[in-house]
Amino acid sequence: MERMAAAGQWFILVFSSLLLGFIFQYYNVPAALLLGPMIVGVVMGLLGATVRIHSLMFKIAQGVLGCMIAQTLSPAILPPLLHDWLLVLAVLICTLLASGLSGWLLVKFSDLPGSTGAWGSSPGGASAMVAMAGDFGADVRLVAFMQYLRVLLVATAAAFVARISIGNPLSTAVAIDWFPSLQWGLLATILLALSGVWLAPKLRIPSGALLIPAVVGAALHSTGTLVMPVPEWLLATAYTFIGWTVGLRFTRPIFKLALRTLPQMVASIIGLMLICGGMAWALTRLIDVDMLTAYLATSPGGLDTVAIIAAGSHHVDLSFIMAMQTLRLLTIIVSGPAMARFISRRAEPSPS
Repeated sequence: MERMAAAGQWFILVFSSLLLGFIFQYYNVPAALLLGPMIVGVVMGLLGATVRIHSLMFKIAQGVLGCMIAQTLSPAILPPLLHDWLLVLAVLICTLLASGLSGWLLVKFSDLPGSTGAWGSSPGGASAMVAMAGDFGADVRLVAFMQYLRVLLVATAAAFVARISIGNPLSTAVAIDWFPSLQWGLLATILLALSGVWLAPKLRIPSGALLIPAVVGAALHSTGTLVMPVPEWLLATAYTFIGWTVGLRFTRPIFKLALRTLPQMVASIIGLMLICGGMAWALTRLIDVDMLTAYLATSPGGLDTVAIIAAGSHHVDLSFIMAMQTLRLLTIIVSGPAMARFISRRAEPSPS
């Protein structure tokens, strides 16, 4: 596919993504317009496609997603979190320990260097982990592959769990107004999304392109200061760009580089997902939260893909999910360097 003209690659990417996305949408698969483009991107990347999504478009898509999240966040989520702060803290610590154990075992039983295994197994923002890993001597190519493999597996599993919770796909189908009448508030939505993209690198906030519009927009929305509509066509476009960005990172050269340790990578990711699933089950027994909400809240990232799946699922507490996911992200960002150094020193790869 690398010999095909860029225009031909774009046509196949767009057409196939629309086709698969709307097939998923017809069968009411959560995050259909994320998973469809993501799967098409993975296949095309492994077949040698050379087209890529510019990082600016990915950040703008995150900003649009942040504006969507802002409509669901409210100060009402704070009392439950503060009331159960010990439990929330325990979940965060357990996630941190589980990711550390996952990274240690990965380094111990594979040929990966310690710093690469540690950064690759950290369940934080994938782009943030990749950006930080290079500063600590890790192989950025392998870290990126591990991070986006985790995002792909977690997104697929989360969508599958959400799909099971829905039941009959056709009985819950809801008509979607793809192109509602334009409102002046849409201009505010676009400006807020762009401001997040502009401010994020200046303020050095991890996943700031998503979090800044989400937090600022939530404050404006909950106080009634501003109404920020996010039409379905704009959301679908954002989902598609995020899916393409993740999928197209799975290139053939990187896949060949990672092939030797791929079984250990997959095992470590699945192990981390199972541990987080166990914590979700424990949450449902200790506080008043349904299993799907708990599963998405404890799912090991990425923040944007989990948010999309949660938004496409019915009867989940999106505010609780986003609060837990944001706290997890910040915890991993803060503790990541120390954990990577610890694993690099303590975990010796097993002899080949």
